[in-house]
Amino acid sequence: MDYQQRIVIDPGIRSGKPCIRGTRITVMDIFDYLGGGMTIDEVLDDFPDLTLADIQACFAFAADRDRRLVVCPNETSVR
Repeated sequence: MDYQQRIVIDPGIRSGKPCIRGTRITVMDIFDYLGGGMTIDEVLDDFPDLTLADIQACFAFAADRDRRLVVCPNETSVR
C-alpha cells in the first residue's frame, strides 16, 4: 500500500506528528485506540471521516518505519 497518499507530516498540524490526510488524527492516535481494545470497526464508527484504507495506511506507515529502524547489535536492554 502506498501510505504516502494518506499519511502526511506537516509541522503546522499536531506538531509534525504523522497524521491521516485531511484530519488531525495521528497514526499514534489510531494505534492507541486499537491497542486500548477498540476494534477497527469501532474506530471507524467513532471517526466517520476515516476509511479502512486510512487505517491500513497507518499499519503500512508503521511497518515502513520499523524497517528503517537501526538497532545497535551490542546494545544492552534496560529493564
